[in-house]
Amino acid sequence: MRSLRSRLRPVSIAISIKTKLGSLVVVSVFITTGLLMVALRTETELRFITVFSVIATLLITQFVAHGLTAPLDEMNTVAKAISHGDYTRRVRGAGRRDELGDLACTINRMADDLEAVDRHRKELVANVSHELRTPIAALRAVLENVVDGVSAADPETMRTALKQTERLGRLVETLLDLSRLDNGVVPLRARRFEVWPYLSGVLKEANLAAAQRGLSSGSGSHTRTDVHLHLDVSPPELTAHADSERLHQVVANLIDNAVKHSPPHGRVTVRARRGRQPESLDLEVVDEGPGIPESEWHKVFERFNRGGVDAPHGPGSDGGTGLGLAIARWAVDLHGGRIGVAESARGCRIQVTLPGIPKPRG
Repeated sequence: MRSLRSRLRPVSIAISIKTKLGSLVVVSVFITTGLLMVALRTETELRFITVFSVIATLLITQFVAHGLTAPLDEMNTVAKAISHGDYTRRVRGAGRRDELGDLACTINRMADDLEAVDRHRKELVANVSHELRTPIAALRAVLENVVDGVSAADPETMRTALKQTERLGRLVETLLDLSRLDNGVVPLRARRFEVWPYLSGVLKEANLAAAQRGLSSGSGSHTRTDVHLHLDVSPPELTAHADSERLHQVVANLIDNAVKHSPPHGRVTVRARRGRQPESLDLEVVDEGPGIPESEWHKVFERFNRGGVDAPHGPGSDGGTGLGLAIARWAVDLHGGRIGVAESARGCRIQVTLPGIPKPRG
C-alpha cells in the first residue's frame, strides 16, 4: 500500500518562463474565442464581449506577471545589498523549477562565495597581524634595551634578535608561498629521484633546524628536539617522479605539524611505499599526539586552521600560523595527487598520494 501511495505522489515538473508565457497567450485566445462564440449564440453586443475579454486577459496577465516580477524585485534588492557588503542576504524561491529558480540559486551561491572570501580576508588580516606583531615586539624590545644601555650588544643579545628576524623571514616566505598559490605562478618541475636519500635529507634538515633554533618559536619549522623522527621506506631502492622542491614543502610541513603535536619524547614516522602507477608514491606521516577528531578532518587543510587542540604539546611547540598544511595541500594538488587524514589507532596519520609519471594520451 505504501509503495502504491509513493507512486501516486505528485511529481514536480519544471515549467519554464517561455512555457508560462505561451500558456498565457493560449488562455487569452481561448477566452476571447469563447466569449465571441457566446456573443454569436446569445446575440450579445460585440462591445460588451470585447470589454469582458480585455478585462479577463488583463487579470490573468497581472497574475502571471506578478509571479514573474516579484522574484526579480527581490533579487534586485538582494543584489544591491550584496554590492554594499551585506553578504548575509539570500534570495527566496531557490526551489522554483524554472529559470528564476536557477537564477536565485546562482545568486545565493555567489553570496556564499563572497561571504567566504570576505571571512577569509578578515581572518588573513587578523592572523597575519597577530603573527607579525609577536616577533616585531620582541625584536623592538631587544633593540630598545641595547639603545638605552639596559643590555649590551653582546653575541647572546644579537642571537636573540636574529632569532626573531628569522621568524619574520619564515613568516614572509610562507606568505609569499601563499601568494604564489593564489596566483598559480609556480611551475611544476617533476623528475625521477630516489626516495630514501631524499626523505633522509629532509628529516636531517628538520632535526638540524630545530637544534639550531633551540627553544625559539617560528612558522614553518618545528623547534622540538625531544621528538624522534623515524623513516620507513620500502623497498629501499624505491624511486618516484615528482617536483622535489614542492615535495619538500609537503614533507617538511607535515613533519612540522606532527612534531608540534607530539607528546614529550614522542615518535614521528615518515613512511613511503610504491604507488599503483609507475613512479607513483604513497606517503604517510604518523605521530603519537592527541589525534584529530573525525569531524575536523575536512578543516585540517584550510588556511589559518590551528586544529582543535587547545594547547600545544611538549616543550618548544607552538600554534604556528595555520598555513603549513594549506601549502602542503596546494603542493599535492599541483601534482594532481591526494592528501587527507586517515584513521589511526593512535595519534594522527596523514596520507599523501602522488600520481607519478602521467600516462600518455591516445
